[in-house]
Amino acid sequence: MSKIEKALKRAGEERGNLQVVAPAAAGGRTAPWTALVGQEIERPETISRMAENEHKLLSAEELWVRGIIHPQQTKEPAVQVFRELRTKISQQSQGQNAVILVAAVSRGNGASFIARNLAAAFAFDSAKTALLVDCNLRNPSVHELIPDTSLPGLADYFDSPELAVSKIIHPVGIARLRAIATGRLRENPAEYFVSTKMRHLIDSLRERYRERFIILDGPPMSDIADARILSELSDYVLVVARHGRTTNAQIENGLSAISSSKLLGIVFNDEPRIPWLR
Repeated sequence: MSKIEKALKRAGEERGNLQVVAPAAAGGRTAPWTALVGQEIERPETISRMAENEHKLLSAEELWVRGIIHPQQTKEPAVQVFRELRTKISQQSQGQNAVILVAAVSRGNGASFIARNLAAAFAFDSAKTALLVDCNLRNPSVHELIPDTSLPGLADYFDSPELAVSKIIHPVGIARLRAIATGRLRENPAEYFVSTKMRHLIDSLRERYRERFIILDGPPMSDIADARILSELSDYVLVVARHGRTTNAQIENGLSAISSSKLLGIVFNDEPRIPWLR
């Protein structure tokens, strides 16, 4: 059992020590964000309003069960790693909010674990909020964090023109963290990503919540088409590989689907040494 698995009390099969290997250089976004013309802007859920709308917050034990770090466990390696990763992203984005795609090289590498803990790490910063969006349509998991799994999600938003964005954003029991699950998927879910509504959704979320970091829990990069589309909608991409199970050829093939200017780094899950950032 790795150190991070012990730290999180075996909260799930996706756990592991992390090593983040950064690329030589990473570029920022190429164009300023613009508001959507002709769309009604709903009242943003600010940090103060989020506090008003919070239900019962999860305890440390409940977070462990869900595979999520606890902010008070400051000496735990897992907490330190995700905080360092949060700092790295904040520096790269120069303090502005950003959309980060987290995608595994192949299925079973632990990308969902990385995505939800990265989102939690941003939410633990009292000056920031985070939104976790489940874009892994073939193997979703974000719905497990939402108390009522019948609530509408991403697919419902695409299929119902009258459904407001605010209706698919739900609390998960962590202060300043919200989530969008996949919802009730239809026959061809991959078509959602190529629709203009997906781009409008991402743009809307960026404009409405200036202090919010948006984490996309993406499909494995073996689904090259989906990975490429989502990376184009994102500001940055974080690639996840499982140590000892992913070959260099698989990593290189996955990286071919994204722009090198957007690559934040590669997270090696289950790395046998103490986690560190490079």
